[in-house]
Amino acid sequence: MVDGRWHRWGADAGLLALTFLPPLLSQPYVDTSKPAWLSLMGYEAVGVVVLALRRRLPATAFVAGLAALVAALAESAVEGAKLTPLVFLPLAVLLYNLGSRCTSWTRTVLAVAGGAALTAAGLCVNRLTASAGEFRGGLDVLAALAPMPLAWVLGFAARSRRALLVAAEQRAAEAGRAQALEAAQATQRERARIAREMHDVVAHSLTLLVVHAETLRARGHELPDWARTEVDALAAAGRQSGGELRDLLRMLRDPAEAAPLQPVPGLADLGALLDSHRAAGGRVEAHMGTALESLPGPVQLAGYRVVQEALANARRHAPGAPTRLSVEGEAGRLRCEVVNSRAARPGTLDAGAGLGLISMRERVDALGGELTAGPTGDGGFRVVATVPGVNAGV
Repeated sequence: MVDGRWHRWGADAGLLALTFLPPLLSQPYVDTSKPAWLSLMGYEAVGVVVLALRRRLPATAFVAGLAALVAALAESAVEGAKLTPLVFLPLAVLLYNLGSRCTSWTRTVLAVAGGAALTAAGLCVNRLTASAGEFRGGLDVLAALAPMPLAWVLGFAARSRRALLVAAEQRAAEAGRAQALEAAQATQRERARIAREMHDVVAHSLTLLVVHAETLRARGHELPDWARTEVDALAAAGRQSGGELRDLLRMLRDPAEAAPLQPVPGLADLGALLDSHRAAGGRVEAHMGTALESLPGPVQLAGYRVVQEALANARRHAPGAPTRLSVEGEAGRLRCEVVNSRAARPGTLDAGAGLGLISMRERVDALGGELTAGPTGDGGFRVVATVPGVNAGV
C-alpha cells in the first residue's frame, strides 16, 4: 500500500512537471510583459489544483481547467499580452483523463458541451473587449483546440484496453475456477470408485475372514491351545482392520466428514502391537523412550504405522529372525528404528509389491521427516524414521 502510494505521488509529480514547466520555459520567447506572466502564473496555480482532482472528478476537472484557460487567455488579451501556445498542454491532459476515467457518457457529453460553451463565451468576451485591429483569439485559438479531441480518443482507448484486460483476467479466473471444480469433481468420482472397489473386494473378503475366525472361536473347545490363541489373534486383527477399513472408506467417499469412528492408534498402543507380533510367531526386543505421549497426534500415528509396517515386513521376509525395536521421543522429535536379523527360515512367497516402504516414506515426508530403509551387512534389514515433533505442520 505504501509503495503504491509513493508510486502514485511520483507519477503525479512527474506529470505536473511535464505539464506546467514547458509553458514557463517558453513564455520568455513569446511575451515577457507583466500581464502575461500574471495570467500565466494564475492559470498554472489553478491548473495544479485541477490536475490533483482529475482522478476523482474527471468531468469537473476538465470543465474547471478549461474555464481557467479561457479566463487566462481573455485577461491577457484585454491587457494586450500574449500567452505561449503551450498553455494548452494541461487541457490535453484533462481531456485524456476525461476519456480514460469518466465512464458516464452523460457526464462526458455535458462536460464537452460546457467546454464548448466556455470557449464560445471566451471568444465573444475577447471580441467585445479588444480594440479595433487588435483582436486575437479567433482562428489561432481554434487551431490550438482542433487536435484536442485526439487526446480524449487516446484516453478512451486506454480505458477500453483496461476494460478488455480486466475482462480477460475475469475470464481466465473463471476458467481456472471451472477447471479446478472439474478436477475436484473428477477426483471425488475417482475416490468414490476406489471406495466401491475396496468395499466390494477387500471389505467383503475381510468380513469373510472375520466370520471364519469367529466360527473357529465358537468351536474353540475342539482346537488345541496354540490354535485357540492364533484364532483369537486372527479375529482381533480382523476386527481392527475392518474398523480401520471402514474409516478409510468414509474418508474416500466424503473427505469433509472423515472423522474416524475408532480411536486413532498412537505410540501408547505399541504394546498391543508387539503382543500381536509375538503371538504371530515374531521375536522382538523393544526399547521405549520417555516423553512419547507429549508428541503431536499425527507424529504418533506416523510412528505407529512405521513400526507396524516394519514388523509386518519382518514377519513376511524374515520369519523367526530376532527383531530389535527402538522408539525415542527426545529433543522434541520422534525416532523409530526397527532392525531384523537374517531370516531363520524362508520367507512368505509373493510377500508383497513393495508398496509398504513407499507408504511409510510418504507418511514421514508429509510431516517433514526422513526415512531410510535398506539391508544390513549381516543379511538383515533396517528401517529408521525420524519425524520432527514441533515443526510437523500440526
